[in-house]
Amino acid sequence: MDEKLLKQYAEFAVKVGVNPQKGQTMLISCSVESAFFARLCAQAAFEVGARDVVMKYTDDQFARLRMQHADVQTLEDVKPYVLRSYLDYAESEGGVCILNIHDSDPEVFKGLDAEKIARATKARREALAAWREYTMKDKVQWSIVAIPGPAWANKVFPGQADAEEKLWQAIFRVCRVQQGADVTSAWREHLARLEARRDRLNELRLESIHFESGNGTDLTVGLADSHTWEAAGGRTPEGYEFLPNIPTEEVFTAPHKDKVEGVVHGTKPYVYNGEIIDGFWVRFEHGRVVEYHAEKNEGLLGHLLDTDEGARHIGEVALVPASSPINQSGILFYSTLFDENAACHIAFGAGYPGTVKGGNTMTKQQLAALGVNDSLVHEDVMIGAADTTITGKTKDGQTVALFQNGEWVF
Repeated sequence: MDEKLLKQYAEFAVKVGVNPQKGQTMLISCSVESAFFARLCAQAAFEVGARDVVMKYTDDQFARLRMQHADVQTLEDVKPYVLRSYLDYAESEGGVCILNIHDSDPEVFKGLDAEKIARATKARREALAAWREYTMKDKVQWSIVAIPGPAWANKVFPGQADAEEKLWQAIFRVCRVQQGADVTSAWREHLARLEARRDRLNELRLESIHFESGNGTDLTVGLADSHTWEAAGGRTPEGYEFLPNIPTEEVFTAPHKDKVEGVVHGTKPYVYNGEIIDGFWVRFEHGRVVEYHAEKNEGLLGHLLDTDEGARHIGEVALVPASSPINQSGILFYSTLFDENAACHIAFGAGYPGTVKGGNTMTKQQLAALGVNDSLVHEDVMIGAADTTITGKTKDGQTVALFQNGEWVF
């Protein structure tokens, strides 16, 4: 592994992704295997004036052991200290920011009891709902960055002795980390292009968008009242900028939870609760999933959709061209962080408050009145294809072309 590139990647993740301010505490959530990279990130945070860095380590193999052997009542008993371990920092002087380092096995819970996993996952989401409000409403800076873990690398490059090195190189390429390149400048240019598309979509004042693909997708997504299109960057109430996802290729907004109609087919496998859902489609009526099928793990898809009532509605619709570097790499990453940036996607579950005007200061009731969905989950599934056509209907009744053959028309 090129140590110079590794350090450059860590510094970018911290200084541009999270952007810790002087006096803030940065929480790093990472696996025990990724400690070497987390230490580089900690160094970068201290260099820019972070008050403290706190490591929150995870362990995939222990998580599997616990999920397999502990009874479901124990797994559902999420102690109050788990929430306080976040809120104590968020409510303290100087505040908090968070970096999530992803390297997990996409099939860590393969073969285990899906209902048990669903109940445990739901209980944890309920217990951490107050912390989730901080990230969903951009009250704190947060970012997700990925590095190869052995199990993940072997899933992406099965049977190859240099799987981890290949995944490192793939991650560097799609994250614009290259020898001799100014990573920050490359990202500024990329973000400017995304923001120009965001601005154009907002100028159109769309009422709905319509997806069509040769695989049978025929989906109309009505948009929330007062919706606003967003690009990659986030901003806290104090004005601190951050980059939630590294990489990112999307422009996205809030659907109206009750105005989605038609059938949509998934175009890439989707990792959920440590297993893979593949070959799926869903049908919407009045915004709600009323029928679904999957060639692989249909029952798991059902568990997702039955998490709560909001899980059968969508909270996000995102536009990503087929020319995305992630898609052009030809690699299926088996990671939503990457694969959602390879194709247009929708998200089952909660919408982002910031995708309606003034939404980050609204109550759940005010957001619901505009059509923004609420749920314990927010799960992105890929629906874009190389032949996808997308048109928009404006509020004054005009039809405008947005995508042709999987690409932006402007």
